[in-house]
Amino acid sequence: MSTELPNAATQALAAHYQQILQGLGENPEREGLLDTPKRAAKAMQYLCNGYQKSLQEVVNGALFESDNDEMVIVRDIELYSLCEHHLLPFIGKAHVAYIPTGKVLGLSKVARIVDMFARRLQIQENLTRQIAEAVQEVTQAAGVAVVIEAKHMCMMMRGVEKQNSVMSSSVMLGAFRESCNTRHEFLQLIHRSN
Repeated sequence: MSTELPNAATQALAAHYQQILQGLGENPEREGLLDTPKRAAKAMQYLCNGYQKSLQEVVNGALFESDNDEMVIVRDIELYSLCEHHLLPFIGKAHVAYIPTGKVLGLSKVARIVDMFARRLQIQENLTRQIAEAVQEVTQAAGVAVVIEAKHMCMMMRGVEKQNSVMSSSVMLGAFRESCNTRHEFLQLIHRSN
């Protein structure tokens, strides 16, 4: 058993979770729920840890000189996020592309940028734009494209309860917005079967 004491933010969140359990008609003192407020608080802090990160920290100088001026694509980046409307998860994948102009971004940094923004509360449309603008800011690319495809628990578990619906959102910047051929090449490449 851990002897680590929770910080003030964790304790405050845990107190709120205890109130939520009571508000739902549960008994937070029963055996199965004794540690639930603390566990839920820690889980929420983990799921929202993107607020504790900055773009500069995440990229950490991993921008490298390159003569490449052809499209770079990172496909099928798994993402997990929480929608700001119901605090329920949406789960899916992001496809990120950019056209370098003298510098390329370290491969893992693309996925880390996706994670940083996914680990904040927002809607999928805004998440897509945040990722695209961050990659553009860091790389100064000739163009950036981001497509996210995700299933939303707020549609699957409540409301209309549609189990097979998938939301797609896209943001195209620079060459991807201006050139139909560039956009078409990107969309074709991300939808090739494995």
